[in-house]
Amino acid sequence: MGHDVVTGGDDTLVPSGAPAADIDEPRRGSSWARYALSKAGGALVSLLMVIILGFFAFRILPGDPVRSLTHGRRVSVEQLEAIRRELGLDQPLPSQFWRYLTDLLRGDLGYSYTNNEDVSQLILERMGPTLLLTGTAFAISLALGLWLGQRAAWRRGSLFDRVHTGIALTLWSVPTFWFGLLLLLLFAGTLHWFPTGGMVTAGTRLEGIAYVLDVAHHLVLPAITMAAVVYAQYLLVMRASLLEEMTADYLVTARAKGLNEDRVRRVHAVPNALLPTVTLIFLAIGGLISGGVSVETVFSWPGLGYLTFQALSAPDFPVLQGTFVVFSAIVIAMNFIADLVYRVLDPRLRTA
Repeated sequence: MGHDVVTGGDDTLVPSGAPAADIDEPRRGSSWARYALSKAGGALVSLLMVIILGFFAFRILPGDPVRSLTHGRRVSVEQLEAIRRELGLDQPLPSQFWRYLTDLLRGDLGYSYTNNEDVSQLILERMGPTLLLTGTAFAISLALGLWLGQRAAWRRGSLFDRVHTGIALTLWSVPTFWFGLLLLLLFAGTLHWFPTGGMVTAGTRLEGIAYVLDVAHHLVLPAITMAAVVYAQYLLVMRASLLEEMTADYLVTARAKGLNEDRVRRVHAVPNALLPTVTLIFLAIGGLISGGVSVETVFSWPGLGYLTFQALSAPDFPVLQGTFVVFSAIVIAMNFIADLVYRVLDPRLRTA
């Protein structure tokens, strides 16, 4: 016996007895694929623009990289020209850019003028300290910010709320490098509780637990400096999101069922308030890594940020371009992941 047919939303004929889920699932999958591809395309375009901008922007920096390689020694004009030819700096900018782009597509970030090392290898060596610092700061800021943010919102107007919101607003507005210098002056220069810089104590050859404790001792001040600003963002966003949820009808229903306030907050209000914060989490990861230049410079932390500062002082074009591309790629990737995760978590975007 034949089935009746009905016209679908896209003018296709489908059996009237077919489940709605079977009809909508291909469309939903197709919509998700189109969304992901559009975001991926936008990310690739952004990365290309960053590569172009980074190459030409660093060429207008003051200073001569060839002069910096001579370390102030007196050299002839012919010797300087020979170094420029060896580095390819005597070529027109379009030719230099084309060479840089083709090398980049092969994964070659160039050769450092001042470190006499492949930029890719140099970045890999410095990536570990940067990930250690940013990972520690991220964990501290996330746990502290989300916990204090929900507590402040649930106790809106209380002394707890006013104090922690005020501290967060202050830290959010303070320049990171200034806050780091303040901590360095107080706890390292005056109280001598922590070292003034570096990742390990100079002149020592520590191993095992002694090495771990020494690194942790050096890590305290830079991690607190980075975490202070980021935790403030988490606190303020979490507080604002939870305040919006507190007026929702479903919380009244939860209370009417006899649930206590702590369970209403943890099980019902907080998960829904986390949506904007999830996006901020991914954006903050990229911002932490790329924004670590000032913190690593203040504390002489041997990561990518300090490497960038040293390359700016030279200037060392290959290193600057390499770190710029890496930082930008991380930020763009985190934005892309945030868009995808937010679409998964928010049903309104899944059905759009």
